[in-house]
Amino acid sequence: MSRRFTTTGSVTETYAVGLLRNMLEIPSASYHEGDLADYLVGALTDLGFRAHIDKVGNVVGVIERGDGPTVMLLGHLDTVPGVLPVRPMDGRLYGRGAVDAKGPLAAMICAAAGAVDFRGRLVVVGVVEEETPRSRGAMAIRATHERPDALIVGEPSGWSSVVLGYKGKLDLRYTVRCPATHPSNPAPKASELAVACWNALVDLLGPDAGHGRFDQPGATLTRLDADLTTATVELSVRVPPAFDVDALVRELRHRLPAGDLDVLNSVAACRVGRADPVVRAVTSGIRRLRAQPRLVLKTATSDMNTLAESWDIPMATYGPGDSTLDHADDEHIMLSDYRRGIDVLTIAISELARLPVHPRHRKGVST
Repeated sequence: MSRRFTTTGSVTETYAVGLLRNMLEIPSASYHEGDLADYLVGALTDLGFRAHIDKVGNVVGVIERGDGPTVMLLGHLDTVPGVLPVRPMDGRLYGRGAVDAKGPLAAMICAAAGAVDFRGRLVVVGVVEEETPRSRGAMAIRATHERPDALIVGEPSGWSSVVLGYKGKLDLRYTVRCPATHPSNPAPKASELAVACWNALVDLLGPDAGHGRFDQPGATLTRLDADLTTATVELSVRVPPAFDVDALVRELRHRLPAGDLDVLNSVAACRVGRADPVVRAVTSGIRRLRAQPRLVLKTATSDMNTLAESWDIPMATYGPGDSTLDHADDEHIMLSDYRRGIDVLTIAISELARLPVHPRHRKGVST
């Protein structure tokens, strides 16, 4: 038996930790995921997947295990900028992406490779550019692949929690130019118009807006570059289900006396119910490990939003790791949680083998 697998067919603990450490040691900030993609194609192939890199840089690995449903496990390759030293310490593994989201993706790879009882097709995908406004990797998967029978998105939920939904996101850019003038001239300056744009957005969202609640919108001023003659403001608005994005944009434009307001990206909120088959499968795995599952709603946005816009299928988000460490200078994952995450996903995959296969899916996912 290969050192990659135990005698029962599951991935060894040593291999699983080594895989994640290798992934962390390869920098993969958004738009620079190529080295990690190349490494994962080799790793997936060694684990028995048929693997390749698609036209936009996504890694796709497929394992066929007889007739049955197609289950996709999708995480992202990219991280925010900044390299952190990769080191183990006190049962933790530190490094950029340990939580967001190389830990969840590595857990998915190990679980899919070790789910020897699953009958059907398993597709593991590592997408590019999730940390960017346009989510180009997930958009390409949505456009080029047959929708699977079930989807698990890999983000840090905590090993004993499942994410049912995310707020949507609206990304805006306001640009304005004004004639050069003396600072004491009462005519509006570009910098003042930029600040007025932000203030108008906050006013339109109302006094209850904020990032602390799933049912309320929340805004962030992500970029401000302004002087007396030119200004650029980038704004990100997280929106709850059924929020009227078009009306917000229309009213904000109406309040701006000059300049251009452009929509950079817009994705709707998404939410599934407690009875969703993927939610039930993952919670079954958590209970098998003798924990009480926690069902959560996130005020951020993920590739689950992008895929849910087109794929009306069972889905949920799951992955080991503490999401409060996303993008942090001390980003790390507890190795015990990582191992539990692999076990939960392995059980969930086996549970999903019972799903009915939609007639249009019987030929599986395109590769």
